[in-house]
Amino acid sequence: MSVFVLIVGLILFVVLLITHELGHFWVARRNGVVAEEFGIFFPPRLFKKKTKKGWVFSINLLPLGGFVKLKGEHDSDTGQGSFGAASTWVKAKIMVAGVTINFLTAVLLLTILAWTGLPQLIPGQFNVKNAGHISKRELLVTLVQAHSPAAAAGIGNENQIIAFGKSGHLKTVNSISELQSLTKQYAGQKVEVEYENNGTDITKTVQLLTSSVVNASLKTKNPKGYLGVELATLSLDQYSWWSAPIEAVGLTLQIIKLTFIGLGHALVGLGQMISGLVTGNTQARQHGQKVASSQVAGPVGIFFILKNGSILGYQYMFFIVATVALALAIMNILPIPALDGGRLWTMLISRGMRKKLSASIEETINAIGMLIILVLIVLITLVDVHRFL
Repeated sequence: MSVFVLIVGLILFVVLLITHELGHFWVARRNGVVAEEFGIFFPPRLFKKKTKKGWVFSINLLPLGGFVKLKGEHDSDTGQGSFGAASTWVKAKIMVAGVTINFLTAVLLLTILAWTGLPQLIPGQFNVKNAGHISKRELLVTLVQAHSPAAAAGIGNENQIIAFGKSGHLKTVNSISELQSLTKQYAGQKVEVEYENNGTDITKTVQLLTSSVVNASLKTKNPKGYLGVELATLSLDQYSWWSAPIEAVGLTLQIIKLTFIGLGHALVGLGQMISGLVTGNTQARQHGQKVASSQVAGPVGIFFILKNGSILGYQYMFFIVATVALALAIMNILPIPALDGGRLWTMLISRGMRKKLSASIEETINAIGMLIILVLIVLITLVDVHRFL
């Protein structure tokens, strides 16, 4: 099941990129700007096809985003149907269209989750008060140790632990600490464990490991548990039809706020790392690197985050995808050269100065911005490889 959820999550991630570019594409065509190419990922090209309406559809090799190539993209272009000849208002609409789509996608996903089961992942997570929502807590098995009592009982990954105890006196288990306490209490004894597997409740008798065996294993590279499972607590809240959209919007604003806080920490860490490099302060450099890298993730990191989320179920996967959608929206609205926000702010500043940028200056700004982005992606990818592999 987790493999299927992971595949769905990866597809949704690609859909985020596609819908972002579709926003640019649709708004440009609606406002008389000619779209020459719609590309999924970045070149080199793997596939291209010219449509009957004259624009090219392409699939490319580098999974770093997507793009829409518009006619006359330089601010100084004046040809009919070109981006450069469009009004400031039309250009602004085209540039923010992708961000708007990402924002709406996140709100839609979170609304669906609020109806079906919204994970509680953020400390102090936003909740609509007096909404009559239903809270559900589950203990999900994320790992079964080989040759353990749990493995002998047939417990597998993604099974839900329901109850535990002596025969005829099973106790419903609601938390990881509660199960840990019970397994320690009955160490070395035969007990019953009730778990759910694909919607079916199963009760099995297991012989727990003794305290001496468990304590001895803690000194080795393969520590053992009394039952031999690793667990995750799933906390899901369901809201009514009227409160779900409110919950989604409130949570969206909270995630946006936390994302900006994370970006601030990343910038502070980057500054400390650069300062450490310049001054030769190894401790400051390492601390800055640790702080900066903990706040970001590249393609490799996103894959492993989706992979880990897939084990917990589709609700957690959708939550992660919604968060990624908001991160894409935020990164694309910031004044970063070569991205939507950078082009928007550059255009607005040039309009404020009442002087259009020349093609050469605009290309230089975007080229420098793209070079910086590619270098950062390479560095982040190296950090992700070290972190996850």
